Amino acid sequence: MFHSGRMWNCHWKWKSSSLLFLFALYIVCVPHTVRGCANCRVVLSSPSGSFTSPCYPNDYPNSQACMWTLRAPTGYIIQITFNDFDIEEAPNCIYDSLSLDNGESQTKFCGATAKGLSFNSSANEMHVSFSSDFSIQKKGFNASYIRVAVSLRNQKVVLPQLLDVYQVSVAKSVSVPELSAFTLCFEATKIGKEDSEWMAFSYSNASFPQLLSFMKAKNGYFLSISGSKCLLNSALPVKDKEDIFTESFEQLCIVWNNSLGSVGVHFKRNYEAVPCNSTISKVISGNGKLLLGSNQNEIASLKGDIYNFRLWNFTMNSKMLSNLSCNVKGNVVDWQNDFWNIPTLALKAESNLSCGSYLIPLPAAELANCADLGTLCQDGIIYRISIVIQNILRHPEVKVQSKVAEWLNSTFQNWNYTVYVVNISFHLDTGEDKIKVKRSITDDRRLMIWALLVHKVTNNLNLEGRVIKQKLLKSNESLDDGLRLATVNVMQLVFCSTDENPKGYKWDSMEPSERKLECLGKPGSFALRICYRDPVNTSLAYWGPPDLSNCSREANEVANEILNLTGDGQILSSANITNIVEQVKRIVNKEENIDKTLGSTLMNIFSNILTSSDRDLLESSSEALKTIDELAFKIDLNSTSQVNITTRNLALGVSSLSPGTSEILNFSIGLPSINEPYFQMDFESGQMDPLASVILPPSLLKNLSQEYSVLVKRAQFTFFNKTGLFQDVKAKKSTLASYVMACSIGNTTVQNLKDPVRIEIKHTRNQTGHRPICAFWDLNKNGSSGFWNTSGCTVHTDSDASKTVCLCDHLTHFGVLMDLSGAASQMSAQNTKILTFISYIGCGLSAIFSAATLLTYVAFEKLRRDYPSKILMNLSTALLFLNLIFLLDGWVTSFHVEGLCTAIAALLHFFLLATFTWMGLEAIHMYIALVKVFNTYIRRYILKFCILGWGLPALVVSVVLASRNQKDVYGKVNYSEGQGDEFCWIQDQVVFFVTCAGYFGVMFFLNVAMFIVVMVQICGRNGKRTNRTLREEVLRNLRSVVSLTFLLGMTWGFAFLGWGPLNVPFMYLFSIFNSLQGLFIFIFHCAMKENVQKQWRRHLCCGRFRLADNSDWSKTATNIIKKSSDNLGKSLSSSSIGSNSTYLTSKSKSSSTAYCKRNSHTDNVF
Repeated sequence: MFHSGRMWNCHWKWKSSSLLFLFALYIVCVPHTVRGCANCRVVLSSPSGSFTSPCYPNDYPNSQACMWTLRAPTGYIIQITFNDFDIEEAPNCIYDSLSLDNGESQTKFCGATAKGLSFNSSANEMHVSFSSDFSIQKKGFNASYIRVAVSLRNQKVVLPQLLDVYQVSVAKSVSVPELSAFTLCFEATKIGKEDSEWMAFSYSNASFPQLLSFMKAKNGYFLSISGSKCLLNSALPVKDKEDIFTESFEQLCIVWNNSLGSVGVHFKRNYEAVPCNSTISKVISGNGKLLLGSNQNEIASLKGDIYNFRLWNFTMNSKMLSNLSCNVKGNVVDWQNDFWNIPTLALKAESNLSCGSYLIPLPAAELANCADLGTLCQDGIIYRISIVIQNILRHPEVKVQSKVAEWLNSTFQNWNYTVYVVNISFHLDTGEDKIKVKRSITDDRRLMIWALLVHKVTNNLNLEGRVIKQKLLKSNESLDDGLRLATVNVMQLVFCSTDENPKGYKWDSMEPSERKLECLGKPGSFALRICYRDPVNTSLAYWGPPDLSNCSREANEVANEILNLTGDGQILSSANITNIVEQVKRIVNKEENIDKTLGSTLMNIFSNILTSSDRDLLESSSEALKTIDELAFKIDLNSTSQVNITTRNLALGVSSLSPGTSEILNFSIGLPSINEPYFQMDFESGQMDPLASVILPPSLLKNLSQEYSVLVKRAQFTFFNKTGLFQDVKAKKSTLASYVMACSIGNTTVQNLKDPVRIEIKHTRNQTGHRPICAFWDLNKNGSSGFWNTSGCTVHTDSDASKTVCLCDHLTHFGVLMDLSGAASQMSAQNTKILTFISYIGCGLSAIFSAATLLTYVAFEKLRRDYPSKILMNLSTALLFLNLIFLLDGWVTSFHVEGLCTAIAALLHFFLLATFTWMGLEAIHMYIALVKVFNTYIRRYILKFCILGWGLPALVVSVVLASRNQKDVYGKVNYSEGQGDEFCWIQDQVVFFVTCAGYFGVMFFLNVAMFIVVMVQICGRNGKRTNRTLREEVLRNLRSVVSLTFLLGMTWGFAFLGWGPLNVPFMYLFSIFNSLQGLFIFIFHCAMKENVQKQWRRHLCCGRFRLADNSDWSKTATNIIKKSSDNLGKSLSSSSIGSNSTYLTSKSKSSSTAYCKRNSHTDNVF
């Protein structure tokens, strides 16, 4: 929708908008929605930053409703500090207020109470809301925020170099069980390159100081297990005298089982088993003390840092270690706060830790492969436990996860069944990108958590899911305070066995779901295969046939690779989007026929691109639209008559046509039904209340030539849910507020249809009281970047606030433009045409009579002796050039010379401001002459007025040209409805409102004040005379009012009155009186002036009409004094007033005695 602040342009010009300036002040009467100084409903997720109230440090606007959501990754809290705070104060902050929600409580502030204070969130999210009422504004606030790490996921441990400094140990609440097998992983760094002995960790009890430790000695790296030392040098690929750890974190994993007699080492993506027969049958005692660093004075701790230390009581194989993620939690010891006792001195937060939280969603506990569980998978039955926890006290997510893990492990300890709990994590719904946690802004405090339970069946005990569920429900009371078990679901997981089909594609064992394998020789493309659960025997699963379609077609391969690059969460720059559009364009150009699969992939790529910002889309928008059109034309219809492709932001419908028929082809698209993921399409009867619809006329396919019958065999329809590809860069005052619908027939251009195409498009928001304008996207203008063209389209009367119905004689991309001024909608085409003629005729007459006024005063020297006459000459000059340039503007625009257009627009701007200024100076002169002082001498009076009258407009225009790009300020502007005509004028909306609307507003209210003051003075003096009848007095006063009204530009004030139902009549008044201002000034301030009439009769008339040279012009001072008051009442023009008063405030240019005496007696007259 276009927003046209200068709505009057649509009415004064029938074929072009050349009457722009005469309606310039009309927009002053149009209320506009107060725009905020910045977007104040945002999500802030940076590590640190700041935000302010709207317009800060200026006063915030009325009626604001702002919300800032401060979000940090899991494991952080947010600290906010108010550096400045000044909000309207009231009891209980009932007017303006700031509300702070820290996740546990909500606090409201106003006044200056929060200035300098800091607040912490209870979890990783905080909400700040600000509201203001309809009155009293204050400065507002300035707040800064930082994230503070509270989770070990975001912190490393600096190892102590001396035992008496501090110790980093496992918490007393954590009990290490007896271990016959384990997997241990940690990351470490080392400072310096000295070759020294060190110990990374140690586990001991009162009997054995070295139950388990990893250390470096003079002859290599050792793992100590219950007194036995295993040399690991062969498994650690490092050179002599080099340490395995450097200044960057490196993960080391160690695996041991007492039945194997070997130790597995996974380091730098390499796994090797090292023989260590001395550990066979050994057991690591439980309930010992685990320290990070050394527990002996003889051996120093590793001089560096340790991170992500995890311990499991089972072994993992090499594949599982290679794919080990941060979310595989240690079931004995994990890298979480509740597992450790760490002094603050030892903790150091960093932002680049491998498992740090950076607003990355936590994955669900899904099993990709049974073998991923290592030794647990052997003879084990796996269950998925899905539990819903009621988080009554709103504990942070990390704490909830830790408490639930501890509760699950304790629940299944010392049970008749041997079970292990692994992979505890929050569950994410498909398609969601955030944890299912309801914050304090809602009443839902539930968390869904998944876990995997492995049952070892070596004791031949049968375990059913209902038994596990009953066990959990019974132990509900043992949950932590503030946590309650809401629901429990237990499901046994079954797996498809490992299979190779076809050769080279090995499908590993997995539970029922879809599996992807990378295509052989085609990186980036994937073969698909689904593992199904047997519907009869649910304890069995089987493989479906493999889908290798993505591996066999090159186009699909590239398209899917591009689709992955544009998926959810991907941030694309303008250069990225341009490159992607170019790649898709190559695919489309290469393919002769595009099947639905490839078409869907390509449409999804464009849909993902449309989620980018408008600024990033601008550069590639034209190519993207052309590629979408070409894609639609190449959709394969050989096997079907219709193809529907729907995506999140785009929808494409292609239907075959039968040339020569008279059928009416309908296409509509609406909101999705139950079975549709995005949009619902219909090619027949249409839908109820669609988002968009197109009805092609039956005459479209009639009487086609043989050549066109071959081309016209399909109709393509494209619906754009997001409109970032349609950016009219030159329409700065315009806003598109509807969806966009594209329609084309084959690969042909359809235009000048006898029967119009009917397009119905929903508005993206209701447009009450505004005028819809149907337009199409014309790619042939603005350097092929496109613009909204309104030619060939009209608005149907069926349109309402929620939708617009357009009738167009051609096919392309259609949208609805909206005149947001709120007034143009009331102006019919007939009124528009009449106003255009009035404006042209009025401006022509005004130019002629302004020239006549100017010539009269130039020709007769006696008329221009006084100051008011000279001011009137300057005003007439400004009006003359203003009308002339306005009349020539449309003609000059037709030459399409950019520099000439800029020049004519700047001159029009200058003379418009000059006219306003000289009207204001007329008012100031009257005030000085009649109200303030009658005998004050002002040196170089007219010179100062001329400097102000011409210099101030010149200064304004010069500043505009110097401070802004000329092409952005002045240029061609299209204002006429549906004609595409152009007019040279101001393009920049800010410049227009400030330098035209604002400038006139100042002058208008000044003139109104002066008008009132002068009329009070005039009426007061005339009322003291008793030699006139009441009728004569009324007529004189009425003539005074009328003459001053036109001289001071009071008629421009109609712009403030034309609103709602009064718009049309005041538009006529505005057009008539302002376009004829030069004529009215000539009548009242030239033709009706006695002195002017005498000069005309003396020099221009002959015979009995000629006036003798010894006329009243040279009467004595006594007669002049006698008539001075009469002259004032007769004309009340600036000249007549000046003839009786201005001589009193300046030096007379005449040296006659009569004029000198007149000066000396004037005070007595009044």
